Amino acid sequence: MHTAIIGAGPTGLFLGSALARRGHRVTVVDRDPGPRGDGSWPRRGVMQFHHAHAFRAQAVEAVRTEMPDAYERLLSSGAEPVSLRLPDRRELPMGMRCRRQTFETALRASATATPGLTLHLGHVDAVTSDAGRATGLEVDGALLPADLVIDASGRAGRVTRALRAQPTAGGVCGIAYVDRQYQLHPGAGVGPLVNPIAWQADCDGYLVIIFVHELGTFSVIFIRPTDDRDLVPLRHEAAFGAACRAIPGLSDWTDPERSRPITPVLAGGTLMNYYRPQTGPDGRLALPGLLFVGDAVCTTTPNFGRGITTSLLQARQALHLIEHHGRDRVPLGEAFDAWCETQMLPWVEDHARMDECLRRRWSGEDIDLTARLPSDLIMMAAEVDPAISAAVMPYLTMTGPPTCLDPVEPLARSVYATGWRPEPSPGPTRAELARLIGSTPVEVS
Repeated sequence: MHTAIIGAGPTGLFLGSALARRGHRVTVVDRDPGPRGDGSWPRRGVMQFHHAHAFRAQAVEAVRTEMPDAYERLLSSGAEPVSLRLPDRRELPMGMRCRRQTFETALRASATATPGLTLHLGHVDAVTSDAGRATGLEVDGALLPADLVIDASGRAGRVTRALRAQPTAGGVCGIAYVDRQYQLHPGAGVGPLVNPIAWQADCDGYLVIIFVHELGTFSVIFIRPTDDRDLVPLRHEAAFGAACRAIPGLSDWTDPERSRPITPVLAGGTLMNYYRPQTGPDGRLALPGLLFVGDAVCTTTPNFGRGITTSLLQARQALHLIEHHGRDRVPLGEAFDAWCETQMLPWVEDHARMDECLRRRWSGEDIDLTARLPSDLIMMAAEVDPAISAAVMPYLTMTGPPTCLDPVEPLARSVYATGWRPEPSPGPTRAELARLIGSTPVEVS
């Protein structure tokens, strides 16, 4: 069977390589020529490529299983698998410290070396069809016949947009972010961590996250309400640096004696929680023989670093269903759509609820005890009621669905009903931070 894949990001490369290793003929189409000879990779059109990422255990296991040579390339590039030591001394895999560029470079090198896979540089003009079924792609005016077409072009992909129903969950979340990468000096140890992959400060009116990468690199992320114009100056390097110095913990990481910035401050695009099914406006499959996978189906905001994981979980399920249904395109599409609805949609809904409640809290509203508590507030309540803690780890590691917190939600509600509220992390309030960065001279380029 010949499969044509739109997009050579992590989802497309992973799926294409895994299918080729199963004996399929695969063509992956992408406009990007790949890394330059000096190792740099602009990756134009993929805004999130240079921003912070986390690679959870599920994503690491997917690559290790389906693309073992890519996994070895990651290790040789300095990527570091990390685990959490549990009280009973067992090691719980948490994921991998790695930048997205390192991750994609390893996957691309492995995929292009896979027999049966062709990476075609070009622009996809359209998905071709006959008798209501996908028959391949039109690439730069030429036809590319295929038995199965996979759209792994991401949320912003335009080629198939007109075929699809509108998103059924999520939307613009009202949260924006900026981030910057740093490099630890030789011999410098890491700063404080809340787990082996990240550090977080939930400050009064904004959020700070550090994701640790390979070879002593790490990313600092500031997340704020989109409509908070007073924090927009964080996109300027002097203001970003002043904010880093003002926040305990973060100041340890970014102390010039410990690390140095290696990128400019990178402003993120519009953050969305987004779920889109396999169907068209009429509720039926958009086009039998066309499968949407990865960010084309769902995406979540970066607070928990779930993006690559949800995409590769989808990819593994798609592989299973392709092997099961073969050329039977309608059952394939319907089965994958049903799986995504039960396994992916809940994460989008969970993030959408959290982000909306977070935005409301940042605007001064109190916790709404008449509605289901968002997951982050349920977990915070474990500080008061330790009985909540048992449900937290499956949620955080995605070994359980968001509903794994449901049994302890009433316990958390009881905590908040007493009037208790989480204390903000140490550091300036939103208003104090705004005054600080507002008085910082803006550099002129």
